[in-house]
Amino acid sequence: MLTIYDKDLKATGIIENAYNISIEQRVNQLWTAEFSLPMDDPKRYLCSHMNYVEIRGEQTAADPDGRYYGLYRIMPTNTRKAIETNRVTYELEHVLATLLDDVINGLLPALINQTTSANLQRILNFQSTEHWQLGTVEFERYFQYSFENENGLLAPILSIPKAFDEDYEFTFDTSSYPWTLNLVKPSNEVTSEIRWGKDMISFEEVSDPTEIVNYIIPKGQGEGVNQLTIEDVNGGDDFLQDSASITEWGKRSYIWIDRRFKDADSLKESGQALLKQWKDPKISFSIDSVDLSILPEYAHERRLLNGRTQIVVIDSDFDRTYYGRIIEAKIPDLAKEFEVEYVISNRRDDAATIQADIERKQRINEAYSQGATNILASNYQDNCDSDNAATIPIYIDDDVRYVNTCELTYRTKPFRSYSQATEGGGATVKSTSSGGGTTKTTSSGGGTSKSTNSGGGTSTTSSSGGGGSTTSSQNSQYQTLSFDSGLDQDGDPAPAGRHFHRVNVPTSALNHTHTVNFPSHQHTISIPSHAHSFTVPEHQHSISLDPHSHSISLPDHVHDIKHGIYQLNSTPSRVLIRVDGNPASSTGNSGDRVDLLPYLDRDSDGKVTRGRHEITLVPNGLARIEADVIFRIFIQSDLGSKN
Repeated sequence: MLTIYDKDLKATGIIENAYNISIEQRVNQLWTAEFSLPMDDPKRYLCSHMNYVEIRGEQTAADPDGRYYGLYRIMPTNTRKAIETNRVTYELEHVLATLLDDVINGLLPALINQTTSANLQRILNFQSTEHWQLGTVEFERYFQYSFENENGLLAPILSIPKAFDEDYEFTFDTSSYPWTLNLVKPSNEVTSEIRWGKDMISFEEVSDPTEIVNYIIPKGQGEGVNQLTIEDVNGGDDFLQDSASITEWGKRSYIWIDRRFKDADSLKESGQALLKQWKDPKISFSIDSVDLSILPEYAHERRLLNGRTQIVVIDSDFDRTYYGRIIEAKIPDLAKEFEVEYVISNRRDDAATIQADIERKQRINEAYSQGATNILASNYQDNCDSDNAATIPIYIDDDVRYVNTCELTYRTKPFRSYSQATEGGGATVKSTSSGGGTTKTTSSGGGTSKSTNSGGGTSTTSSSGGGGSTTSSQNSQYQTLSFDSGLDQDGDPAPAGRHFHRVNVPTSALNHTHTVNFPSHQHTISIPSHAHSFTVPEHQHSISLDPHSHSISLPDHVHDIKHGIYQLNSTPSRVLIRVDGNPASSTGNSGDRVDLLPYLDRDSDGKVTRGRHEITLVPNGLARIEADVIFRIFIQSDLGSKN
């Protein structure tokens, strides 16, 4: 029975005249179906593009409502008009295809330390209309997934468990809306049997050893030396192998490249899962069978998609038993619901995952950003000395995937100074106070010191011009000078036995001058050869300083600039190089392409840390350092915007 729903999931009618109804279900792939209608069917108008179709089998005692085969939507239509036929055929795809309606535009970076559920939910969040919700997830793996420019959400969702090393199955519940998506672990118990002579009509067995791989070399994103491998998480080996398979079938090697992987752990897990599937020959069966489980008495023998099935073939030509999973079930005509074609395989990566891988890799080559190798150069010139190192800061961004090289080239030049005065603010500067007191010098040894000998000889003065000399005029203190006999100066008689004499000299007679004539002449002095001796006794000098201070007053002033470049005439003999505090091997005063990569700080995984790094050069004297640091890095454009 086919029930039609419109785009709003509202039931609009039942198509009674549908025929040639076929259903094809595949594990972890998009299911498809098909049906035809007579061209003149009055309900053809219900079957518009993108309307939904619910498919149920015939109503039976085991299934009163009919076995449910899922919900589909109408895609292409094929109209055929001929004399013998007059029909319209409708092709259907499971509503899981609604996840193809939305895209992931640009880069969706990997989540760190997040579960499988978190990664699935993140993709489902890109739905513009929430058709699907996440249901049961029976896996809790912490793999990292990143996606870029995905046309549809279905491929990213189906790729989430592909790295698992155990079987998995996506199941759907479309009986209620929003529909529910589950990721479960299929049972390893044998749930059904197909036996020759009971319900097996025919079978075809294919055993193909050409696809055996027992030595696999996984490689992820990147290129050349920057391509991701598993060496860091696999004990230094870049390969995985199965020794038992190699012993039985010989070594079959394969380089498996999937550039989706940016994490070595996830790459290794996926490689191990593939090795587990590929190490043995691929065995598959195509079986035409009768599904007896539609009858009530055989309802317990219903075969489940991805269920583990026992295949028993016992006749004159074959006598063997196989085990495998039903990876595909096809009902050619729902009118004969009991006739089912099965594909059973010992591998889960049959047509489904192979095709998905092909499409995925085509999309990777066209749209995926792999990144590129870049060169970062940092240039430095400055003065430094043993106490003030030349410091070169380097920053490695988070979206740098690999640091390939880090090389330093440097030269040591003479120290260079530039003369420049600065403005002074003036003020009074007072020196520190002196303690005062008496300061005694050290004692002198004393003794006799003899000067150098004189040559002696005659020394002649300059000649004199000779001539006369006139004295000054009279002394005006006396008016007269007289001498009188027998009287004193007052005119009284002299005492007895004595007498006086008076002489009178007129004043005019006292006014006179004296003239002396010196003829021209020379003076000659004769100095014989001689020496002078000095005797200095032992002695000391004492200086007494009272406590005091000195004050200096500096008025506001400026200093003129004197332009010029001055260089020392020497350079240091060695330079100590440190990288993030780690001493490097080179200590000369110059170096070319010194490898600094081993000395950069690293994280617990041994990779160069992202963020700031410092390279310091310390000379053993004044110097000018001229240096270049060259990084070769592999970078992806995960950050920023297009500006």
